[in-house]
Parts: sequence; structure tokens; C-alpha cells
Amino acid sequence: MSFPKDKPQQISVLDLKEQYKQVGAQIEESVLAVLRSGNYILGQNVARLEEAVAQLCGAKYAVAVANGTDALILALWAANIGPGDEVITPPFTFAATAEAIALRGARAVFVDVDPATFNLDPSLVEAAITPRTKAIIPVHLYGQPADMDPILAIADRWGLKVIEDNAQAIGATYKGRPTGSLGDMSCISFYPTKNLGAAGDAGMVVTSDDALSQRLKVLRAHGCRKRYYHDELGVNSRLDEIQAAVLLVKLPHLSAWNERRNQVARWYARAFKNSPQIVLPQPMLHTGHVFHQYTIRIDGGPGCSPVSRDEVMSQLSLRGIGSMCYYPVPLHLQTAFSALGYRRGDFPVSEMLARDVLSLPMYPELTEEQVNRVASNLNDIVSSRLAAGAMAEIPLSTGM
Repeated sequence: MSFPKDKPQQISVLDLKEQYKQVGAQIEESVLAVLRSGNYILGQNVARLEEAVAQLCGAKYAVAVANGTDALILALWAANIGPGDEVITPPFTFAATAEAIALRGARAVFVDVDPATFNLDPSLVEAAITPRTKAIIPVHLYGQPADMDPILAIADRWGLKVIEDNAQAIGATYKGRPTGSLGDMSCISFYPTKNLGAAGDAGMVVTSDDALSQRLKVLRAHGCRKRYYHDELGVNSRLDEIQAAVLLVKLPHLSAWNERRNQVARWYARAFKNSPQIVLPQPMLHTGHVFHQYTIRIDGGPGCSPVSRDEVMSQLSLRGIGSMCYYPVPLHLQTAFSALGYRRGDFPVSEMLARDVLSLPMYPELTEEQVNRVASNLNDIVSSRLAAGAMAEIPLSTGM
């Protein structure tokens, strides 16, 4: 009598439980200390976290806020960007980047991305500038810094603010400088899935500008410089002590976790070295990528029918392997931004990436064996799909 073999263990696209095994006891101790303290909002832990993150990012100040989206909104607000203004940003990113612009009453002006790095293409930026342009928001997508020097040079020529969307790239570097130190302000998300993730929502704005840091602190607390004295309208976007305590436990591990992500990326690159149809991430030589995601494209090659990304995702799932698409619809084609008037074909690189990109499992606790299993299955799926497509294109013989 034969018995069925055990199913292979599921490999998730992200597994936060594995990280918790490393730091869970210390987190529980720190959170319990907060609960016992009776001080729950903008206390000692928040102040320590602000100081530590400012130092990590090479900035003078860090202002903790409720989440990464609030960080973007408050950065724009502090820069006095509002109705009638325009802000240049890429359409291939998470919606919050352009959403923050819209919520300030300004207009997002999209500029296409570089097909190799997936980040804002500096060569296209200047043509998008008008007299109403007030800022540029480059996104350090998937953990790779945008090419900042030409962007900063353009901003300097035109007198524009630069606000880094650093939600996915904390700990990354550009020409030896940390992301967060490059623009006028930088916005960080500590959403649980990020390289440095809280146990809920949390965010931060970092800057070296004295006036901007003070304005941010006022805006996050109902427009108050002095309690109950409201100098202007603001919002409630204060970080709580519990999230700060969690992040303080994790922060000392960030560098090692980011290096491990790079090791996982090297394992993937080696496993795919004989797979020309798998287009790998291409870190720029002068950047320190932190691989928030390991995102590939699938290319059948000249004359081949494209392989369906969604079909590949489905096949991987059947084999117990998680994957994700970040992001399936570029922002200029999203219903929420239809009033901007963009059409399909306006940003061809972003549209191509939205159709083709696939993010594979990526977290520091992945083993080399797991990476090889992901790669082996993906190679098998893609080659099978390409072979099936080739067979379908062979004309049937009409006979004699």
C-alpha cells in the first residue's frame, strides 16, 4: 500500500512570523513597559526613535507621524503646496504617492519611469515642468534609490522642492549617501511589511531644514505650537508609543536584515543565470539596493508570445509558492485619477511594467534551499508556457 507524499512547505511572498521569532520576546517586554508607563502618545520612545531614524538617514530632524501616507501629505503641506500647484511623480508606484498630492488639492503630473530601474526617468522630468510646478516626488521603488543627482540638479535650476518617497528603501544608499538625506524632505512608511515594520501603521518625515521640521511638528498636532493654542489648522497624526517601542527593538537589526535581503537577491540571480526569459532587477552601480521586493519581468524573447504574468502567479500558487504583482494598474489608468485626463499609451514603460512585473518571495529569513525551489519552479513554469506557445503557433500540415 502506498501513501501520498507530504506536500512541500508553503513559501510565502512574506512571512512576518519568522521575523517575530527573533525579536518577539524583546518586543513583548518593550510593549508591556509602555502599557505600564501610562504614557502612550509622543513620549520617550517616539523621541528616541526620531533621533535614531534621523541619524540613520543622515538628516538633522525626524518627525514621527501616524503612517506613511500622512508623511507625504504633511511634507507637501509643510512645503505650502496646495490648490493650483503641480507636483511631478511617476505613475508606477503605490497610489499613496499621488493620492497625497491630490488630497492637498494639487495636481499630480506623471513622468514615465526607466525600464531598467523602475524609477522616475530623469531625462523626462524637465519637459513636464510648467510655471505651476512646485515639487518633484521621486520614489525609491522596491528598495532601489532613484537616480537623484540629475533630479536634484533640475530642481535646483527651477527652484523646486524635492520630497523623497522613501517608503520602501530605508537603509538604502545613493553614491554613499543614505536615502532620506538627498531631498528637502523624505517620507518613510513603517507599515508592517516594510524592511523596518511596526506592528501597525507608523510613518516619519525626515529633513535637515529647521523651519520645515518645526512646521511638521505643528501640523501633526492640530496646528499647535503650545497646547490648546492653535496657530493654524492641522491634523491628528501623532505616533503612539507602542509602535515606537516595536520599531526601536527592530531598528538595530535593520542593517543585517537588509544585507540578508541582498544575499537572497544574489541567490536568485545565480539561480536564474541560465534563464534569459527572466529579466532580473538591475541595481545601479552607485546605489545600495535594499530589496524591499525582488521584482522580475518575464520576457519570451524576440518573436515569442508574451508569457502571462497572472498565469505564472497562478501556477506558482498551485506549487505552494507565493508571489505578488506590485502594481497591476499604473496610476494614470486608475479610476481615482481619471480626472487628470491621462490615457492608455501616455506612459508606455509604466504600462509595460504593470503588465509584466512579478515579485517573488523576499524576506531575510528565506533559506538558499527555498530560493532554489522558487527559481526551479518558476523556470519550469515559464519554459513550459513558452513551449506551449511555440507549439500553438506551428501551422497544421494540410497533408497530400
